[in-house]
Amino acid sequence: MDLISKLIALGQTPVVLLSVFVICFVGYALGSIKVKGLSLGTAGVFLFALLFGYLCTLPGLKEIPVLGKFYMADTADGKIASFKFISNIGLVLFVTSVGSIAGPSFFRNLKKNAKTYVPMGALIIAMGAAVTVLFAMIPGISPAFATGILSGALTSTPAFSAAQGAVEAMAPDQLGLVSLGQAIAYPFGVIGVVLFVQIMPRILKADMAHERTLITAPAKGQSAAQKAKKYIVLDDFGFAAFGLAIVLGILLGSVKIPMSGDGFDGPCFSLGLTGGPLLMSLILAHFGHLGPISLKVDTHSLKSFREFGLMLFLVGAGTEGGVSLVKQIAASEYGAMLVVYGFAAGVVITMIPMVIGYLFAKKICRLPLLYNLGSITGGMTSTPALGTLISVAGTDDVAAAYASTYPIALVLVVLATQLINSFMLM
Repeated sequence: MDLISKLIALGQTPVVLLSVFVICFVGYALGSIKVKGLSLGTAGVFLFALLFGYLCTLPGLKEIPVLGKFYMADTADGKIASFKFISNIGLVLFVTSVGSIAGPSFFRNLKKNAKTYVPMGALIIAMGAAVTVLFAMIPGISPAFATGILSGALTSTPAFSAAQGAVEAMAPDQLGLVSLGQAIAYPFGVIGVVLFVQIMPRILKADMAHERTLITAPAKGQSAAQKAKKYIVLDDFGFAAFGLAIVLGILLGSVKIPMSGDGFDGPCFSLGLTGGPLLMSLILAHFGHLGPISLKVDTHSLKSFREFGLMLFLVGAGTEGGVSLVKQIAASEYGAMLVVYGFAAGVVITMIPMVIGYLFAKKICRLPLLYNLGSITGGMTSTPALGTLISVAGTDDVAAAYASTYPIALVLVVLATQLINSFMLM
């Protein structure tokens, strides 16, 4: 205990680092527990991070020696900023790994199934938006609150930002409702999709070995010219190429497109830290080289980055979410029933698009089960669910369906939150 006290006394950085790996250990232990064959997997990390964030807001914690160092009053606390930074690092590592793994077969797969993935992403967002509008029409429920719930139910940070921008421009007094709705709906938005991709194969009694054969792309032989061509390899693990994809992806994601007459002072669309690195890594992995320089990243490195990044993202997002939820509920003047309504609406907005999307992909598009579920994780913009699906499927090939559906869903969910607020707050 003396050693820990001395370590924590050094500053908040050791506290945050200690927190990250405590959450990692307990969260993975929680996620490994199976009930009738189902487990939370990495979502256990998210759940425990939520609980950790909540516990760190308890006032009595300040009075306890050593543990008092973990106290976080609200989202303005410096430690939360550190968790946000950790979450962003994890997100970038994860999506860049996914793009790099899916890239070699992505464009071939997209060309073949574009008529499936584009409507799939559009349908999922349309269903979510339709339920959001119906919920917003309930007397006493604000469109600001409803679109906050939509962004949480689809775990979409860009949609959350767009909703905040629209509400701030048209009804700034309701800005807190956007945050409250997002905080209430986000936990089930994560857990619901994670459980869905595990439950469906069990309900269908799917033969996963057979399902993998339906989506595994056959390896194509290289031409003699390709075999003879030698590229400069900067390092054995591909870290340099991976870093380049991240740099270019962050730059691409930082480009903003104004969505109103206010220009850059109003709501703007951007690919952000998810869309930018994902798209750039897909492109670079597809070409495989930049002039004479090889852009190939070692497969084992990519899988390690993917899992480590997902863990960091869930730790950061979960802890911040736990603190934010407490803050937003405490600040709400609308009573506990609004929280109940918000949670129920979040469950519905998460479930209906998934179920309808699944039936559409199965009955109309005739997609194999794993591509079906992969496109659902993309349409729901669910990073944690993709990690779970890869584990359930036993193959990385499902990432191609996620990467194909995600971009259209990202654009449409941002536009949906913008339009709902624009028309209903007028």
